Amino acid sequence: MNQVVVLALVGAVAWGFWAVLADAATRSMAPEVAMIVSYAVAIAVAGVYTWHRGTSLLGSDPMALWFAGLGGVAAGVGAVAYYMALQVGSAGIATTITAMYFVVAAGLGFVAFGNVPEASDLAGIAAAVVAVVLIAY
Repeated sequence: MNQVVVLALVGAVAWGFWAVLADAATRSMAPEVAMIVSYAVAIAVAGVYTWHRGTSLLGSDPMALWFAGLGGVAAGVGAVAYYMALQVGSAGIATTITAMYFVVAAGLGFVAFGNVPEASDLAGIAAAVVAVVLIAY
């Protein structure tokens, strides 16, 4: 099996567990606290992995640090919204709708990077949106 597919499946399974565990945590703790604990542990895991690989923390491109930092701002805002949604509503709905981030990423890729969508790309995005609507409502 393709390495990209294997790693993506591991990520999908891990994030599936994360969603369920985050939902359980927000039943008895503030969503922002659950998020801080979750992300602090995630940073520790990433730190151990980085140390194990011997990866330079600063890299060689200062612009990449800006992009990573801005990505962190976006991730933080998304995480706060997600954890709050878990606390006030159904995990199935909150997780399904927030998982649609790939539609935003695809749209930004089309606009910012000049990627030209093929008909199959647009059909896949439309099908995903319909699926989310059916699941969420």
